[in-house]
Amino acid sequence: MSASGQYRQHISLPDILSIRNISELTQKITESLQSNDSVFLDVGENAEADLSFVQLVESARRFAKASGKTIALASPAGGHVLKVLERAGFVEAFNREDAQFWLHKEVMP
Repeated sequence: MSASGQYRQHISLPDILSIRNISELTQKITESLQSNDSVFLDVGENAEADLSFVQLVESARRFAKASGKTIALASPAGGHVLKVLERAGFVEAFNREDAQFWLHKEVMP
């Protein structure tokens, strides 16, 4: 437990973040959000991802926000994850909150 009384959990994700293991990832993230106020996702720089992972994380962000909780990436999206975000058109459509979440960047208005 942290000094403020809130539970925090870091989740180290596997190197494969795809439709093949999305059910397992969904369960892990959902359980963490249900029992913790803050969840940090550790995505390895060599992790291979597909669009299902991005969709899962976006869904988890909405769930966390609606529940008064936070979810964050431990480090900015890079490698395969960033390529998926770029190919799917997410990066060019990012608002400030999205850029902060995925890239750990502040975007000027």
